[in-house]
Amino acid sequence: MTTEIFLSLTVLLVTVVLFFSEWLRVDVVAILIMIILPWLGLITPLEAFSGFASNAVISIMAVMILSFGIEQTGILNLLTKPLLRISGNSTKKLILFFSAVVGLLSAFMQNIGAIALFLPALHRVSRRLKLSVTDLMMPIGFSAILGGTLTMVGSGPLIILNDLLSQDNLSKFNLFVVTPWGLLLLASGLVYWLLFRKWLLPASPAPSPVDHQQLLVEALQLPTNLYPVKVLKNSKLGGKTLDDIDLWSKYQLNILALDNKQEIKYAPWRKTEFEPGNVIALWGDKDNLENFIRDYQLQKIAPSPSFSQLENTDMAGFAEVMIPPRSEFAGKSLRQIKLRKNFNIEPVLLESGFKKRRGDFSDQILKPGDILVVHGQWEIITQLKQNRNLIVLTPIKISITKPGKFKIAVALLSLILALTLAFLGFRLSLSLFSGAVMMILFRVISINQAYRAIDWRTVFLLAGLIPLGIAMDKTGTANFIATKAVSSSLLNNSLIFLLVIGILSTVFSLFMSNVAATVLLVPLVIMMAEKVGLDPRALALLVGVCASNSFILPTHQVNALIMGQADYGNKDFIRAGVGMTVVFLVVSVFYVYVLF
Repeated sequence: MTTEIFLSLTVLLVTVVLFFSEWLRVDVVAILIMIILPWLGLITPLEAFSGFASNAVISIMAVMILSFGIEQTGILNLLTKPLLRISGNSTKKLILFFSAVVGLLSAFMQNIGAIALFLPALHRVSRRLKLSVTDLMMPIGFSAILGGTLTMVGSGPLIILNDLLSQDNLSKFNLFVVTPWGLLLLASGLVYWLLFRKWLLPASPAPSPVDHQQLLVEALQLPTNLYPVKVLKNSKLGGKTLDDIDLWSKYQLNILALDNKQEIKYAPWRKTEFEPGNVIALWGDKDNLENFIRDYQLQKIAPSPSFSQLENTDMAGFAEVMIPPRSEFAGKSLRQIKLRKNFNIEPVLLESGFKKRRGDFSDQILKPGDILVVHGQWEIITQLKQNRNLIVLTPIKISITKPGKFKIAVALLSLILALTLAFLGFRLSLSLFSGAVMMILFRVISINQAYRAIDWRTVFLLAGLIPLGIAMDKTGTANFIATKAVSSSLLNNSLIFLLVIGILSTVFSLFMSNVAATVLLVPLVIMMAEKVGLDPRALALLVGVCASNSFILPTHQVNALIMGQADYGNKDFIRAGVGMTVVFLVVSVFYVYVLF
């Protein structure tokens, strides 16, 4: 054993202890490793910081930007309801549905790309059903990794495997040789989560931030459903204005928006005339709505994409606005202020002293201290903060964007382009980052929003661990460990030999690139195959598949991504990953032992 190997093993051991003990945050541990290795002379400073330019790190950053851009367009609000209809409202059904879909997609694209498609939807569904994202993210992330074993193009180790076989004059594998094996692994993973989910996931997930919208709705008993209604040709509403009907006083309904096919008017002014073909977004009690529809001969229609922004609490919602002392609005009514016309917000409730007024309070004189509950776009409500005559009381910590059909189209095109390029064989980091840059150039999101979308803890975690893999390879540490393991006298038994190969592939993939682990181990197992009387191609395939058995630590790029998204800790991955790793090893070793 050389000095370099001894030092590398020491750093590896310290890393394992720090990861398992959680004395330091994982990204801090990774940064320390990145700094210590060049000081020990095991790698050069350039190699120490090379992780920041690695395919894995750039891909992760691009996925975060793409996911943020897709979510900002508001299109997920249209997709959430169909997804919930398909998967149901139970956590088990959601996990089964999303895991199966993501796993199958991972068969033909890089697993980080598959998870990128559904990451924003997972956040949206969890918020809609008031579930903790920690209950969903890890099972689905594990399924993305398992899905990479379904075809020979599903993961980096399997993609490179045929090239390694060619170097030893061995015949290549066809595309679907691992499909039965991968399906067995994916099914085992799904069963594993469905049976043991309650014991594997964090028992007490971190509390979600205070939902001020939910508190406001519950405290004031505000309706939350939006009803799109169409004005028909023979409707009594045609040619009338809000002043001409008893919408507020008789029905206690509010019109949040009006679509006249040319534009969408949010909180339309009381003098706006209704015309046949208009679609209006009504808000209020369902029984009152039915009466209004019957009295004015209107048609209730399916949820309208035009009004998706109003149902998306990330883009619109309720806010409390107070009339401060010395406000120019004090002593005036809403009719005199022309609140809807001047500010495009809909007043739904007035709190004056101990009294709450709903319905029509347009002529109520406002006093200092009165509080209006209004509904509108966050972008507009945020602008009210600049008006000295009003004080916005409701905290607004939501990104403000105007989606628009063009931005939705560009966002989807960017994501599809990125994934298509990756599928066609272009480097994953280049493909995904091209899509992310396209979103910025076409102003789906700003460059500042792109910077904020990146979870830098995840970036430093991956970038800091990559140098450890370089050091293990460069100093010969990985080869030293592998040679010692496979030359043991215990390897007279072929089943034990297969198990050791699987364990080596698993362990190496935790601390170095799974592709590098495959490149290192495949020539070694091919050389040892004749001594133990096993098919060298079968051993190489075992290495390629088990290089994806990376669940115990958040070192795989998918695990690193979901760690930041769901705020998991190392112990969460250890608790859930140990069992998954054992299941993966047992299934893989017996599959090769029986069939090869």
